[in-house]
Amino acid sequence: MAQRVQVVLKEDIRKLGENGDLVEVAPGYARNYLLPRGLAVRVTPGILKQVERRREEERQRLIEEKQQAESMKTALETVGRFTVKKQVGEGEAIFGTVTDREVADAIQESTSKEIDRHVITVPDINKLGFYNATVKLHPDVTATVEIHVAAL
Repeated sequence: MAQRVQVVLKEDIRKLGENGDLVEVAPGYARNYLLPRGLAVRVTPGILKQVERRREEERQRLIEEKQQAESMKTALETVGRFTVKKQVGEGEAIFGTVTDREVADAIQESTSKEIDRHVITVPDINKLGFYNATVKLHPDVTATVEIHVAAL
């Protein structure tokens, strides 16, 4: 069997790797498919240095993202409570329910920081009162905020 060849991918290739990955493939696959189509380049010492530099930049970017999420979590938990006003019926029951969009608007109104509504998890809220919602700011960082549902 022929020796495998190392190449660096220039595009994401399903079942092989992502852009910038260093992979080993069969020589025929590299010579007949990847290289002619510009999907990969042969490995040289200069290319290896570029790959390492990109990996380091990506690692630094991920660390910075996590730090920003931590600071946002601190800011949200410092404010602590956000108020959502809803129309009320009998027995303190609200019309409709409190949505993640309303919570995101309340957070933006209080902190002037925009949060994507898709990262907010709100429990089923049908009455006035205090409830806890979670905000997933990063895969490793989740903040818990208190929602005060008040009468309009």
